[in-house]
Amino acid sequence: MSAKRFFRKTLKALHTQTPPVITVDKNPAYPKAIKELKAAKKLPEIVKLRQIKYLNNIVEQDHPWLKRLVKPGMGFGSFNTARRTIRGYEITNMIRKGQILGHPLGAIKERILFINRIFAVIASSKLLQSVFSVLTKFLQHNRSART
Repeated sequence: MSAKRFFRKTLKALHTQTPPVITVDKNPAYPKAIKELKAAKKLPEIVKLRQIKYLNNIVEQDHPWLKRLVKPGMGFGSFNTARRTIRGYEITNMIRKGQILGHPLGAIKERILFINRIFAVIASSKLLQSVFSVLTKFLQHNRSART
């Protein structure tokens, strides 16, 4: 019942789009909950349930960094503020990991220009150079700390 309640609540939320695939772990409650939601027409028949023990873990492993960033800012004023802030964190992480087309991993200058273009930030070339310098030092420090 709790799996069904979770899916129903999640799918009913205003910010949620109907997913083409729902990836979950091997909990036996999920298939039953999805089947019941489809029978009740709360979930389209086209939605697939993918139960893969380790794939869900891979997805979950990508979020500890997000938890570290969000914890200090738990005082989000509203759901929309939290959603936008977390989306910004996730996009920044995607850019850092080289998951944006045309912006390969390690292309720091391109990242800065891309972020400026996305957020329509007008930066003077001097500011851009100082940000580039700081980011370069930061990334070099992180690389050396990992090795």
